[in-house]
Amino acid sequence: MTDSVHLYPRLTPPSGPGAISRPPSRVSPQGPSFEKVFDAQLKGPSLQFSKHAISRMESRGIKFSEGDMIRLENAVQAAGAKGGRDSLVLLDQTAMVVSVKNNTVVTLVDKNSMQGNVFTNIDSAVIA
Repeated sequence: MTDSVHLYPRLTPPSGPGAISRPPSRVSPQGPSFEKVFDAQLKGPSLQFSKHAISRMESRGIKFSEGDMIRLENAVQAAGAKGGRDSLVLLDQTAMVVSVKNNTVVTLVDKNSMQGNVFTNIDSAVIA
């Protein structure tokens, strides 16, 4: 008995005018990039300021640097990790009442207005 081996010609994809076209491999994304979504998930929701807090900041000339905001956000996260719901955050010469669950600065007081103030309805305090 004789075994025979058949070799077939190599198949190649069609080319030329009758070739099958493929859709483009890159489709432009709709919405935010993966990096932005990923960073937002890592950072969590950013800290917000109530209208009252913004009004106090403007009237008292209080401004926060990027470093201050990072310290403030870290303080709010620390309060939340310990179960705080409404926290007094002391940041340098500013005291703030923060709703931890809403991630919102409710009100703030500068050093000149701090004397004699009583902070109520808080369950925790953080020195940032």
